[in-house]
Amino acid sequence: MILNLPYASLRAFEAVVRLGGFSAAANELGVSQSAVSQHVKSLEEWLGQELLVRGARTSKATRYGALLAREIDRGLGGISEVCTQIRTASHVDTTVVISCLPGFAFTWLFPRLLRFDLAHPDLSISIATDTGGRPFNPADADIGIRYGHGEFANLRVDHLMSERLFPVCAPSVAVTLTDVASLGSHTLLQDEILNFGSANPSWEYWAEACGVLLPSRARTRRFGQSNLVLQAAIEGLGVALGREPLVLDALADGRLVRPFAQITRSPLSYWLVRREQTDDSPKVQEFLKWIKEEAESQPDIPDPLNKCA
Repeated sequence: MILNLPYASLRAFEAVVRLGGFSAAANELGVSQSAVSQHVKSLEEWLGQELLVRGARTSKATRYGALLAREIDRGLGGISEVCTQIRTASHVDTTVVISCLPGFAFTWLFPRLLRFDLAHPDLSISIATDTGGRPFNPADADIGIRYGHGEFANLRVDHLMSERLFPVCAPSVAVTLTDVASLGSHTLLQDEILNFGSANPSWEYWAEACGVLLPSRARTRRFGQSNLVLQAAIEGLGVALGREPLVLDALADGRLVRPFAQITRSPLSYWLVRREQTDDSPKVQEFLKWIKEEAESQPDIPDPLNKCA
């Protein structure tokens, strides 16, 4: 059975023992010294035991008083900690946590986030990158940006953007490319995407869709992240199979160019995923609205250098 405890008296008594006197306890509790004295007296009467040895300047706990004060301190401390956690949890969380592939974060999302920050100074974005090997877990992030066919079980899914595939390279490399056959003297750069079988956006997929033959002697170099593929192409280390959203910025500022005209639509797209049963919070709604507008306002793909290739 749990007793109906006199909590105000217990609190006053603990303060007297901890601070060593009625005056200090009264100052901490914001009440009069006589009120503290009355609380302690009523507690002693309720328990039938003296709890304090009262002195002119200080008061000390008796054996029972020390035992009780220790337990009150332990109990109130735990209650205070829990209450602090609850109060903190009730504050408005202004951080939006986004889960996405590292390459997408580096090449597409990061360069655009400054615009979000400027438009939403009251919100902040936290990026949690993963390889996409595990299903999206709503406990880890507010929104996931995923790549694939859009089949994500038990999640709410919105289409973000499609992509097209076409070769890209540094301008210094492009001057040595006259047609697709000339790729044989260069290294073909590609993402190491192994999860989609025949739908992998590979050089072979691009060549078959565009009706061209890749030179059999062409070397291929694979990277685990798309940003590494693009950086290798920018450094002139080969010709990359460009994926539209990820190469647009480098094409726009001239770090990369399109050497050939052949282009095809990728079988894969980018998707926004989150909990299936969800009422989007205002912060999530703001991010979804912003990123969809960013996807819709992307620049056009520049013309190829060799339109007849």
